[in-house]
Amino acid sequence: MTAHSFHIPVMGIAFTIDTPLKVAHFGIDSTISLVDDILLEKMRKMYCERFEIPYQEITENSIDFRAKRISSYLNLIKDLAEKKFEQLKDVTHGLSDGLKQYLDMLPNTSSLKKKFENVSPGTHNPKLSKNFLDSNLAMGNIEVNNMTKLDRENYQKKVPLGQIYNDAHAALRGFAESNLNSSVVFSAGMNPRLYGYIEKFEDFYPDDFGFIKKKIILKVSDYRSAMIQGKFLAKKGLWVSEYRIESGLNCGGHAFATEGHLMGPILAEFRDRKKELVAEIHSILAKALMHKKRYVPQSPLPIKISAQGGVGTAEEHNFLLEHYKLDSVGWGTPFLLVPEVTTVDDSTMEKLSKAKEQDLYLSNISPLGVPFNSLKGNTKDLEKRVNIEKGRPGSACPKKYVAMNKEFTNEGICTASRQYQHLKLKALDGMNLTPEKHQEAYDKIVEKSCACVGLGTAALLKYGLDTKAEGKGVSICPGPNMAYFSKITGLREMTQHIYGTSNLIERTDRPNMFIKELTIYIDYLKIKIKETRGSTTPRQLAYLTTFTNNLNDGISYYQTLLGNISKAFLDNSQMVRALDRFRTVLDNFSVEIHDLKTINAQ
Repeated sequence: MTAHSFHIPVMGIAFTIDTPLKVAHFGIDSTISLVDDILLEKMRKMYCERFEIPYQEITENSIDFRAKRISSYLNLIKDLAEKKFEQLKDVTHGLSDGLKQYLDMLPNTSSLKKKFENVSPGTHNPKLSKNFLDSNLAMGNIEVNNMTKLDRENYQKKVPLGQIYNDAHAALRGFAESNLNSSVVFSAGMNPRLYGYIEKFEDFYPDDFGFIKKKIILKVSDYRSAMIQGKFLAKKGLWVSEYRIESGLNCGGHAFATEGHLMGPILAEFRDRKKELVAEIHSILAKALMHKKRYVPQSPLPIKISAQGGVGTAEEHNFLLEHYKLDSVGWGTPFLLVPEVTTVDDSTMEKLSKAKEQDLYLSNISPLGVPFNSLKGNTKDLEKRVNIEKGRPGSACPKKYVAMNKEFTNEGICTASRQYQHLKLKALDGMNLTPEKHQEAYDKIVEKSCACVGLGTAALLKYGLDTKAEGKGVSICPGPNMAYFSKITGLREMTQHIYGTSNLIERTDRPNMFIKELTIYIDYLKIKIKETRGSTTPRQLAYLTTFTNNLNDGISYYQTLLGNISKAFLDNSQMVRALDRFRTVLDNFSVEIHDLKTINAQ
């Protein structure tokens, strides 16, 4: 039973770190990042003190401290959220303010809202009211996000501790050993060793009634990826309960660009081939469970399909639900301007509210080597610039969650760290490059910024916690959609915007989410073409050709869609004109790529 048709995905490290405590009692699903156990431990201490709960620190001297910190924090958030939910349902003295807000925020189409109109709880029969609420009200899920690429090896006195103590493995164990009955979202691609480790935990298997206590959600870029990963896990007896499709570029955080595959066609393939996906994976799962001598569901277990990335209006929200038959739509970036929901320091939130298109850009600052959405003028970048001007580029790297580069050392170090950049620049000086080439290489090295600290500091600043180790620099990773939201607002107002009973976007020039994504992809392709000039390989040319063809296919899909559904969007005619313009741009790109092929063949 789900109260809302939207969910709040993970944002950064700190920005949704305690969001479930703020929204779960209202029936809203949200996601906590498991990257930073140091921050989670600080937050646990703060909340224990605030609610007068006994607190015992889990230090780095404890065995398996990372997993224990994660379990303890998740258990605390669960307990606190459940208490708030029970308080909300207490109608002994009439409807609580929380219950009124819960019902008020539901969409007008909600069956629960309609039920409540017929059975209005009152003080005259609290038992009936409580039973009704217990049967009909659902708490939002407290999900966790495990970024598969952040699986750093850990050491004790320079001796490797073993694979199960790698960061992502320990984070998985922390969730698995917690009291949560919810889902883990695996993002950033497939990690076979990590996926294999899930087999060790009983809660991920269906019980004799087909119920799974700990569910798996995969964040995927396309249908093929979903099928490959779903089958891989099914062979281990593990069912994927949700496939969460994220736009490659029209999203916040790290941007995992596809080869020009666009959101609309991707969602259409999931809709049209969902039965095939379910049937194939169920068949594999049944064989695996039979082999493991476990309960085998006779029919496929439930599967949800959801999507996120760039959604900004009720019109877009409803179109995704109705046309693509989605179970939920992720709303991320706009919630960065809702203090009741996300944890963003006041200064950064003010910068976000004033951000325009030119202030939001796809950067190369991430140590993971993946394009990263960023905000110009964020304090972490200013801090980085000061260090460069001092002749000491790089971060002190106090947390080391991205310390995985072994170019110069046996133990991994982070490419944003002072240690790595010192060694890399020293090597660069010995390469005898021209001044221009040297500067270009230098800029690429010092561009990397400390993300694992910068994306967590906002919570420390917001709650007045110690930042001595981390510093006060904040990185923020909004999607391009932030340019069209300029008002710091409340949860009720945002839900009204999502469901179309009000409008928070004052600008009239916001492009449709599909057009915005296409715009970003064309800009991305333009950069890739520019990068190949002067030194082009057959592989690069093949990539550019595939990318261009896929974008052209996407444009054709949208043209057909808008032709068949003439009133899909209020700005249909503008979208059609934009698609025609982009087709011309791609034609010019094709000519340029052809010329590059001709030159390369000579």
